[in-house]
Amino acid sequence: MLKGVPAIISPDLLAILAQMGHGDELVISDAHFPAYSVNPNVVRVDAATSPELLKAILKLIELDQYVDKPVMMMAPVPGDNLDPELMAEVKEYLGKDADRIDYIERFAFYDRAREAFAVVVSGESRIYGNIIVKKGVTQP
Repeated sequence: MLKGVPAIISPDLLAILAQMGHGDELVISDAHFPAYSVNPNVVRVDAATSPELLKAILKLIELDQYVDKPVMMMAPVPGDNLDPELMAEVKEYLGKDADRIDYIERFAFYDRAREAFAVVVSGESRIYGNIIVKKGVTQP
């Protein structure tokens, strides 16, 4: 065990976060996301929701300070809606960065996930619980 590392951050996920550099992107996916089809670097954290993973990950990395929208979520297809409880959790955990979310069309999100450093599959069962974070620079 390490001090200060949230318990839901597995050793494999901790290694991925440490290996990422400035500007690299990490997908935190819901349980429905085709992670293994879009990215070869996949780690699972089935016991956590995607907002819980977001909260834990943001304790260890900074969001990119040099882009307006370092957080991206999958936009719902026409006829669907984002879950209001899910969105409230995401915005709560983002805190001052809650207004820095961009919403990306489903297939554009998949394309972005293909280029991401890794995909972390959560146990999130609510639809559209997919989040991409762009890693920033850690200030001394």
